[in-house]
Amino acid sequence: MNHDQARYGDDDRYEPLLSEKDATTVDVGEESPLPDDLTRESLELPGLSEPELARHYTRLSQMNWSVETGPYPLGSCTMKYNPSFTEDVAADPNGGVHPDRSEETVQGTLELLAGLQDYLARIGGMDAVTLQPPAGAAGEFTGIMIAKACHEARGDPRSEVIVPASAHGTNFASAAMAGYDVVELPSGEDGRVDLDALEAAVSEDTAALMLTNPNTVGLFERDIEEIAEIVHDAGGLLYYDGANLNALLGRARPGDMGFDIMHYNVHKTFATPHGGGGPGAGPVGVVDELAEFLPRPRVRERDGRYELYDPERSIGKVHGYQGNWLVLVKAYAYIARLGDAGLKDTSAKAVLNANYLAERIDYDIPYGPFHHEFAATAGERDAADIAKGMLDYGVHPPTTKWPEFVPEAMLTEPTEAENKASLDDLAAAFDAAMADSDAELETAPSKTTARRIDQADAARNPRLSWRALDGDE
Repeated sequence: MNHDQARYGDDDRYEPLLSEKDATTVDVGEESPLPDDLTRESLELPGLSEPELARHYTRLSQMNWSVETGPYPLGSCTMKYNPSFTEDVAADPNGGVHPDRSEETVQGTLELLAGLQDYLARIGGMDAVTLQPPAGAAGEFTGIMIAKACHEARGDPRSEVIVPASAHGTNFASAAMAGYDVVELPSGEDGRVDLDALEAAVSEDTAALMLTNPNTVGLFERDIEEIAEIVHDAGGLLYYDGANLNALLGRARPGDMGFDIMHYNVHKTFATPHGGGGPGAGPVGVVDELAEFLPRPRVRERDGRYELYDPERSIGKVHGYQGNWLVLVKAYAYIARLGDAGLKDTSAKAVLNANYLAERIDYDIPYGPFHHEFAATAGERDAADIAKGMLDYGVHPPTTKWPEFVPEAMLTEPTEAENKASLDDLAAAFDAAMADSDAELETAPSKTTARRIDQADAARNPRLSWRALDGDE
């Protein structure tokens, strides 16, 4: 295979390591007790030596972007650095306990779980917490099912959940999966909840309002107490999507704002890894009157020992045991290491970094004042093209095209982890990409390992094997 084929394959698709992907065909022999339609005369096996294989995957890993490589300023994602000490804590052999061991033999495990329940309850201003849900979206669904169980127990089943237009897509999905009709709430001119629209939307059918605060463009809902009053006066519950809790740590608590239910995204706020499918965790907190509906079993301390028990009107299990144990260990370790002062410092730096970066870039930012993230607009340019152009300047771009009420949005959240030099590099890449010509942006990125792809074709006709690049499949 010549150099060009090694990089582009037979159909001009760029693939930098194609020449390192090799196979060899071996004869398998003619004698077999199996029927002919279940046998073959030859077998294709990898044709690489161990050093070749090791070097291939090492080179491949060096082409990847990671939080150890540089910042991920993806708005609404809170892609903060995952400190490595939490991996060491989770790897402690003492944590490798079988979930079916008796309570008497896992008192340390139960104590840690009870401690994390307490940490999260105090951080969120909640009275009780379950650790079972295995992801943020699973936490949303669990929280809405708790709301549903509460209304049914009151003899007042409801049929609607109100969700702001700027909310995460999982909010709409969680409400629909729980059997509710979703009522979309438009944003006001200032980007926040429109109180008149909310009053028009609530009714005797309203089960809950799902709300993120600060919201998707980083704005704090200044009328949150009035919002809570409107929902509660209609007999509904106020649900807090914990996606943006990082902006409030140590400074404000959803429970104090009037929220009845909340889920925590530990992969965002408490530095556990973003999963790519898992494992994850999405604990749920509730006020006291909803504690009886939490998933079973829960952990509690009684007479100096820890035990599992079933809440009286539990919605049942949503995950095995107490959730993804080692992910919860990492969250516990992170919170314990930072303490009250460290958590408060985290939110301060997250807000400071977002505002510093916004001041450094030459983009219009329609909504403010914002907290931990902001939605810049690319104006007349295509936000996705700008983002691809930023890749050529050695940084990861922000979230693009969302939320939809910001034209050509570039939703940016640098998190508390970045220093001034890192933020300055990001700002320079923002402005450099915007200064590129349309022709340059249309072919960007040109300096990265993976080049620009036809996203529509990739979605409709995915190539799932490297053999397809070599024209063999």
